[in-house]
Amino acid sequence: MEEVVLKVKNRDVIGKQVRAIRRAGLLPAVIYGVHVGSIPISLDYHSASRLLPRISSSQLIKLDIEGGEVYSALIREKQRHPIDGQLIHVDFLAVSLTEKLRTRVSIDLQGDAPAVKIYNGVLVTGQEEIEVEALPGDLPSRIAIDMTLLKTIGDAVYVRDLPAMPGVEILSDPSEMLILVTAPTVAVEGEGVQTGEFEPEVIERGKKEEED
Repeated sequence: MEEVVLKVKNRDVIGKQVRAIRRAGLLPAVIYGVHVGSIPISLDYHSASRLLPRISSSQLIKLDIEGGEVYSALIREKQRHPIDGQLIHVDFLAVSLTEKLRTRVSIDLQGDAPAVKIYNGVLVTGQEEIEVEALPGDLPSRIAIDMTLLKTIGDAVYVRDLPAMPGVEILSDPSEMLILVTAPTVAVEGEGVQTGEFEPEVIERGKKEEED
């Protein structure tokens, strides 16, 4: 996994005065953790707004404080403006590389499901994240699911189907569903909308019985 290093600066301005920091093109943030108090910092808004959305909550990054220490950390919260959606504050959790921690890892769906392309199946997503425990250095940024394995209606992937990951213990319930392909919805005249596979041979058989 590519190492991500963010250059940050200590921040003296706190409270409502951080608005001035934002107007100056900076993004206020804070570092905290078990072995760290609370360190107010700021990042360049332009570079941070391009990089941070691509970093998952389980991806380890390094925060290099100008003229100070370097912290290994995870993103704990990205606060956005309720109207324009712009980043307004970020919380970083400083971690120890020698202590295991519990966190949630995002599920990444990759590829196309044959059951959707061939049988017009409908994808139903369940859990979008799973809970794991691991050393920070062993945490996967995302867990990929190969959608090409979903070949027929009813095929699904559950937590128990995920491959083992070195140094990572999956804590989520093994029976939790992650992705499922269901039958398409079809309209039946006089009966509203039903879900199920459309079987023309059954209709044809009933027609012949009526004619007989």
